[in-house]
Amino acid sequence: MHRKFLSISAVGVLLVGAIVCHSIQTHASPTGPQSAASSGTCDRACLEGFVDRYLDALVAHDPSRVPTTKMVKFTENGQRLELGDGFWRTATGKGTYKFYVDDPEAGQVGFEGTMQEVGHPVLLALRLKIENQKISEIETIVARGQMAEGGAANLEKLGRPRAALLEDIPPAERVSRIELIKTANKYFSGMQKNDGKADYSFFGDDCNRLENGMQTTNNLNPIPGLTASGAPRPAPSAKYDPATNPTMYSAGWSCRDQFRSGLLHFVSWIRDRRYMIVDQERGIVWGFGFFDHQAGDTRNFETPEGRPVTAGPTTPFTWEIAEIFKVRRGQLHEIEAVLTQSPYGMCSGWSSYEQCRSDQPQW
Repeated sequence: MHRKFLSISAVGVLLVGAIVCHSIQTHASPTGPQSAASSGTCDRACLEGFVDRYLDALVAHDPSRVPTTKMVKFTENGQRLELGDGFWRTATGKGTYKFYVDDPEAGQVGFEGTMQEVGHPVLLALRLKIENQKISEIETIVARGQMAEGGAANLEKLGRPRAALLEDIPPAERVSRIELIKTANKYFSGMQKNDGKADYSFFGDDCNRLENGMQTTNNLNPIPGLTASGAPRPAPSAKYDPATNPTMYSAGWSCRDQFRSGLLHFVSWIRDRRYMIVDQERGIVWGFGFFDHQAGDTRNFETPEGRPVTAGPTTPFTWEIAEIFKVRRGQLHEIEAVLTQSPYGMCSGWSSYEQCRSDQPQW
């Protein structure tokens, strides 16, 4: 079986060239949109129904409540487990925040939401693949700890996904799956070894981002914990101004200004980029990946104006991340992520070693 890759020509670290498909051998079943028939004609309501049944079974600690294929594959935080292990043993309740991303063409559905685990709030990112009315693939990221608990509380207050995420794209504005993936991938490429010198017009003026339920752009309120880069959060500032000589990007800046600052350079590598779920009607792309911070001398870099800066984690550090992008007219408008720290350099459990070590997108 084969999984498609995108071949990219780049200016700096941004994807700007044409995308050319080619094949690569993989050890697992393909997880892209091979045919609508493979999903058993599971529409949006059907896909979301599978998520609801899965969550109910999870809280009941009873995998037999969901139909699965004989060879169903299950991972939690990048580790392959037997169905019924891990979070299956400790989940104690469902939260109120629920965000579904449906891809009937690929027979896949994503879910981001709040859950309870032995009395503590957690965040869950879930991907299911449905074949012939059975679940064949289950991929989960469970974010735990102080950062996730605070974010879960924020999402509970929010109550539902931001309206822009749920809006349909007018039919005349809809673009192909590949075009949506191409735009989403510019985010990862622009962050990897960010230098602040590229074209960041792929960000909409209204772009906003939530990471583990915390608003990390256009937010002047202090945010506890770490950034997605693994560094302590600085006091927010309202506007990016190179004249103030900032040494860390601010949660108060816009999406575009954070990238323009060049202060994300210490994100060394964004790899194993898998774009598994695409909702063309809503312009949503759901990607998985790993943010590596190599530390050492990679912490030393120059801002676009030539000012030397030392920033980022002091030891090798990796985030495992599920990231959701709202794309409209070739720009990113809403971004939402669930992330957890993982062993440095680990792989997803869904890719070959070569795919895991590559920063080229796959779908």
